[in-house]
Amino acid sequence: MKRIILITAVLMTNILQAQKFISTKGRDIIGIDGKLFLIKGTNLGNWLVPEGYMFKFQDINSGRLIDQCFNELIGPDATKAFWKKYLDVYIAKDDIHYLKSIGMNSIRIPFNYRLFTNENYMGSNDATRGFTYLDRVIGWCKAEGLYVILDMHCAPGGQTGDNIDDGYGYPFLFESAESRSLCASIWKKIATHYKNETAILGYDLLNEPIAHYFDKDKLNPLLEPVYKQITKAIREVDNNHILILGGAQWDSNFKPFGEPFDKKLVYTFHKYWTSPTKEVVQDYIDFRDKYNVPIYCGETGENDDDWVKAFRNTLEENNIGWHYWPYKKIDNSKGIVTFAVPQYYDSVIAYAGKPKKNFEDIRMQRPKEQEMITKALDGFLENCRFKNCTQNNGYITALGFKPN
Repeated sequence: MKRIILITAVLMTNILQAQKFISTKGRDIIGIDGKLFLIKGTNLGNWLVPEGYMFKFQDINSGRLIDQCFNELIGPDATKAFWKKYLDVYIAKDDIHYLKSIGMNSIRIPFNYRLFTNENYMGSNDATRGFTYLDRVIGWCKAEGLYVILDMHCAPGGQTGDNIDDGYGYPFLFESAESRSLCASIWKKIATHYKNETAILGYDLLNEPIAHYFDKDKLNPLLEPVYKQITKAIREVDNNHILILGGAQWDSNFKPFGEPFDKKLVYTFHKYWTSPTKEVVQDYIDFRDKYNVPIYCGETGENDDDWVKAFRNTLEENNIGWHYWPYKKIDNSKGIVTFAVPQYYDSVIAYAGKPKKNFEDIRMQRPKEQEMITKALDGFLENCRFKNCTQNNGYITALGFKPN
């Protein structure tokens, strides 16, 4: 009798624990109330993973290159100070409160693996700083009732082979056992830290792996084994959270996937600049039906309001949740909020766009009026604060939310 009572108690504990977390059932993502949970939200792009186009740069298009540009312009100490303040003001508590207030139920947070290592990144090399920033924003989300997906946007060695992964122009992750081991160990560290965090919906293991420039026949077969390696590491410490797998070629190709190998998998695709019709997502729907697993659109958008609304309707009509990209951009209506270009910022853009093949070029191209550059970057930090942002009402309405 004691043994039966003990087994019953353990089973009840497991059931109650499972009910605290978003989960999956067949083709659906299931909320803690046991009902369908359709993801609706945005990506916090350009925060923990700066991107050149969201600074209005062109060739200087990854975090590493932006950092180098700023070091050349204002020096290493001032650049460190810039990043420290940037990380504090670009996404703050007010931003999270606002996203909930207009009707979102979740957000996706891109991050760079370097935040969990001693590598230099955004002005620091503290291996704990990733948790400093994620703990803070997850805490805000939990207080607001927003769920969070953690997205490894930049993996060791690079998983994409373009500026997206802040790497070196090739998806070295798939050919380096050392990089794969580091990637899995970072995910295990993250999962250990957050295994009991109910505000986290899931872990997006690799963003947009294997760009189309490379040998697909060679690299695509390596994608699912890497996912399995990461999954094994996570499941050693965390069985609570959903794992999200993106397809090859910019999260567009599900052909490298076989039978689902974990009980809590969601498969994600990204879509930009296509027709906003069902035909565009039919292959993913077919995959969902074949394997009886959920699918989800992790990134889309960067388009006019009519397209945004049309594609959102297509996704929802086919029971596909979404996170539109991105939340905030400088001087741009194709996002939820925008902020103004600061005074003198054209000088920063001009320097970033000039070719510099050696140190002489850097010396010759560097603006002589340093005070203008300082004011421009200080202005960027001030303008990007939530209180200085402007809603894009048409875009927000197209997403089915209510401007606040």
